[in-house]
Amino acid sequence: MADTRFLLIRLSSLGDVIHTLPAAAALRDALPDARIDWIIDPRWARLLEANPGLNERILLDRRSARSVAKTVAKLRAAKYACAIDFQSLYKSAILGFLSSAPRRIGFDRKYAREGLATILYTECVDPRGPHKVDHNLSLVERAGAKKTEPRFPLAIFPEDDDCATSEVAACGLADFLVLNPGGGWLSKCWPPERYGELHRKLAERYGWRGVVTFGPGEENLARRVVKASGDPPPVAIGLGLGPLMALLRRAKFVVSADSGPLHIASALGTPVVGLYGPTDPVRNGPYSKKHIVVRNMQPTETTYYRGKHYSASMLSITVDQVVDAIERRLSRLT
Repeated sequence: MADTRFLLIRLSSLGDVIHTLPAAAALRDALPDARIDWIIDPRWARLLEANPGLNERILLDRRSARSVAKTVAKLRAAKYACAIDFQSLYKSAILGFLSSAPRRIGFDRKYAREGLATILYTECVDPRGPHKVDHNLSLVERAGAKKTEPRFPLAIFPEDDDCATSEVAACGLADFLVLNPGGGWLSKCWPPERYGELHRKLAERYGWRGVVTFGPGEENLARRVVKASGDPPPVAIGLGLGPLMALLRRAKFVVSADSGPLHIASALGTPVVGLYGPTDPVRNGPYSKKHIVVRNMQPTETTYYRGKHYSASMLSITVDQVVDAIERRLSRLT
């Protein structure tokens, strides 16, 4: 067992990396002496820093053909016994194949996002359980892990806390809530004007001000929330992943659509209210029964359609519904 070498493949994105963390932890629990490496896009590598379940983070910079070739050579030289592909795409399945690992585990064709990628696996798994976390655990269970209580080992360093503390202190904040209006595809987002109206009602009810978080390219979205919020307005703060984790951990609660920051907050134990439409919260929701999800559509209406406009299902969510959900979530803390 001491010579067992595993390559975990989950290149992106933020929420999906979060949902894969428990699988790496379960594999380490079962095989404490194994070598376990994870290949990931550099943009999300911060999520794996100081992860006790991993021996190495391998960064794949796909912008450079030379860099990709060097990374593939490194994978081959490592002589992995098993590659586990959590992404189910051609690019991830090809990486597992190019690693020369004799055993390559991935999801079966009916589950994989790009079904033909499964021809590059030696073992295909029909995942069990309702949530993405459970599905990922199914893959490592095939590799020898045991089913355990999921853990999300995210490292927050002192400099992360210092940065987050400095940002909120400069804005005169002590207790604060977080509103995260982004979320990738617009069809699973909630309009910024509604976040603004929500902030007005919460400020009146609790006296807390909000922090609006945003990622690259979402600056205008954050400005629209602030503009719609009235007085006192929330503050918009854009942070790197480490300080963002520190900020989310300190928040009274987080309101967000299905997005990476929502899943970080959930993993850190911060109270979460998730707003869901085209994606299924049973499969992609915050991973805790304590959290509250607001969704008006039926499970049979789930589409995962990556639309460029606000979806009818998200527009059907009212501000009063979200206020009520926040009250119910906070009541679970007492």
